[in-house]
Amino acid sequence: MTQAGLAAQLGISASYLNLIEANRRNIGGALLKRVSDALGVPIDAFDGAAQRRLVDDVALIASDPVVAPLALAPSSAAALVSSPYSGWARALVSLHRAYLDRDEAVSALSDRLNQDPVLGEAVHNMLTHITAIRSASEILESDRGLDDAQRQRFVEIIASDSRRLSDVSWALAGLFTKSQPMHWPITPGEQIDDFLAENDNYFPALEEAAVALRDAVGLHGGDIGSALLDYLARVHGVTLRVAMPGAGAPAQTSSPYDPVSRTLTLSERAAESTRRFRLAQLCAELDAGDAISAQIEASACLASAEARLGSARVLASYIAGAMLMPYGDFRAAAVALRYDIDRLGDMFRTSFEQVCHRLVTLRRPGVEGVRFGFMRCDPAGRIRKRLVLPQWPQPRHGPACPLWAVYEAFRTPRTTVRQLAEFPRGDRYLLIARAVEKQQAVYAMPPHFMSVMLVCHALFADQMVYGEGLDMSAGAPAVPVGPACRVCVRQNCSYRQEDAIVGLPNQSLPIG
Repeated sequence: MTQAGLAAQLGISASYLNLIEANRRNIGGALLKRVSDALGVPIDAFDGAAQRRLVDDVALIASDPVVAPLALAPSSAAALVSSPYSGWARALVSLHRAYLDRDEAVSALSDRLNQDPVLGEAVHNMLTHITAIRSASEILESDRGLDDAQRQRFVEIIASDSRRLSDVSWALAGLFTKSQPMHWPITPGEQIDDFLAENDNYFPALEEAAVALRDAVGLHGGDIGSALLDYLARVHGVTLRVAMPGAGAPAQTSSPYDPVSRTLTLSERAAESTRRFRLAQLCAELDAGDAISAQIEASACLASAEARLGSARVLASYIAGAMLMPYGDFRAAAVALRYDIDRLGDMFRTSFEQVCHRLVTLRRPGVEGVRFGFMRCDPAGRIRKRLVLPQWPQPRHGPACPLWAVYEAFRTPRTTVRQLAEFPRGDRYLLIARAVEKQQAVYAMPPHFMSVMLVCHALFADQMVYGEGLDMSAGAPAVPVGPACRVCVRQNCSYRQEDAIVGLPNQSLPIG
């Protein structure tokens, strides 16, 4: 097939097709679908997202302190991944992740040994009892003038403290000997991240399952929460228990469903949107288990039992979001409302975070939405959840750049923060973040906030309400950010939280 012939079949000029082949133009949506159909090649083969993730992972290894003295060039990662030995690249990434996993486990154990109050108290009690036993023994040994009653009292002290010492010793030994599985976040979380990225955060089979569940439950108007609760009670015999925190209610806004008693317990302080979402999620868990299992079994990314279990919960949440925000209606509303998250939440009676999640999944070929990435972090800076955006330099481990809007949002909770950010390579992204309260705090406890952020390429800002009033010209001011301090090449940055672990270039990229 000639270039001119393919261009004619696609309905574009040969010169434009030439630019696409030379990687000077990006394509997507309907045009990408037409190219895929014309050449008989899957869309994934054109996107190259999996290969880019592998390149990024290999490049990250070069910045690890263990191999940094070798001065490996991160730019050479692409050559290894595209070579006939790409299998070795995947092997290196797997080993690096395992190494990080073990390192995290060692750090956690070290923290526990140094800071665990239970261990500290146990050791203190042991020393107290040993001191008492030793003192009483020395008195019995050295003082020959004790009468029988006094001697008996010191013997009882020794016996009593010996029993207590034995109890403390057994309890202390139990902390180290009892068989409790240790769950470390890196490996299962990384596997789930790769699983979602492998599917571009979109699951057609689960969209179909959501449509079937909507019909079965009758989510076509009226009180959605009552319809979900009635369906769960009628079909599965589920009872909803609402409890106040401290009275048997879960610490979070929802608890795991108890299949024995068929009881779902929700906090009395949970928002209505959270309750509806949890009810929809339970419907997915009970009725769409086969569809969820099929997605998990078809993926080679989920190697561990923890990752498979976690992905099952993620996919149940995916179906719940699709039930409450059906694809066609939600995508049409998003376009019409220019991706206004608050207005979409009002229309579909869902939360800010639920709308953000759903926006990321609008990847149906031919009827896509703006391509978003997603990130959620806690006030300590730890990334709790992420959905990747191709070519967005989001860190896989540790906190991100402290200048990102996701952290700035904590300064003004419940207020949407927008940010035009420029990365060291010149790529610009629009960041939209808000610190949301996960549930109403009880008296004497601080509010529980998490920061939620959507990110898209700046090229799509004109399609969004959050791009209004922004100067998007090439020379317009933008916040100069990086991916994360430890791998950032910017010099003279007063916001840097830790030293770069790879050599910085000679040129200066100052901030501010």
